[in-house]
Amino acid sequence: MIETIIDLAEEPAHLSVRNSLLVIARGGEGEITRPLDEVAVLCLTNPQVALTQPVLARLAEAGGVIIACNAKHMPAAMVLPLEGHVTQGERFRAQAEASEPTRKRQWQAIVKAKIRAQGRALQDLTGSDGGLAEMAAKVRSGDVGNLEAEAARRYWPALFEDPSFRRGRHAGRANPHLNYGYAVLRAMVARAVCAAGLHPGLGIHHHNRYDAFPLVDDLMEPFRPIVDRAVVLYCRSAGGYPPLDRQAKAHLIGTLTAHFREKTTKCRPQSRSLFDHLHRATSSLAEVFLGKRKTLYLPEI
Repeated sequence: MIETIIDLAEEPAHLSVRNSLLVIARGGEGEITRPLDEVAVLCLTNPQVALTQPVLARLAEAGGVIIACNAKHMPAAMVLPLEGHVTQGERFRAQAEASEPTRKRQWQAIVKAKIRAQGRALQDLTGSDGGLAEMAAKVRSGDVGNLEAEAARRYWPALFEDPSFRRGRHAGRANPHLNYGYAVLRAMVARAVCAAGLHPGLGIHHHNRYDAFPLVDDLMEPFRPIVDRAVVLYCRSAGGYPPLDRQAKAHLIGTLTAHFREKTTKCRPQSRSLFDHLHRATSSLAEVFLGKRKTLYLPEI
């Protein structure tokens, strides 16, 4: 199935539903239609986007996610489907009853995968992994040594080859690009979580009382370096830290909708969409909660 990300940022638009199609009307350009079941993420950025109630309901029924952005063009809200799987109730209960050792073991796997992915990004972009592969091997259950934070302290200055670079939600430089890319990635992970019949509000590790989707924030961690790498390459091509404009957003969305090769023991690496990798990861976590496997599947891509 084709799964697309639509960002309505540049022009006013009116959205409606006709049969099984999302209809986008933009000024004198006429109508653009997309099958509802092919719209994975709909990002509403322009303040003059209007939509009918069936757009919200039918897109959610089809499994799509809607992001609403604020006046600064940054995500302010996310609408998720309420029903994602035929055995959703059973999976909710198993998720809620998961033991602490089980949750700690999954967090260990997530942190290991994240640090390894950061190391691969550094190796690819700078020629050295900064010792992150070795650090990933030392992550213990629950990441009791907080190696995730230690890896981040090495990672960010090395990634941008800028000793003064700091990652911050409200910081400048490349941070607006990272924030936007993470927001789209978060919506993609949320969609996969709901499709697997899991509750996004029942996290493995994240538990901030103000975070409505802690499980999503847990599971997106190993995939963040995909965004990081795309931002670094875009900044390099621009010769600095360019504005987060239409071209920058298109670059990030193009990256997240691309296909990624998975490192396997087979002779020919498999190439899958990121949506597919995310669905496999979330489905495997559901199997962990149901007692069908020990550790969730996290691809190295």
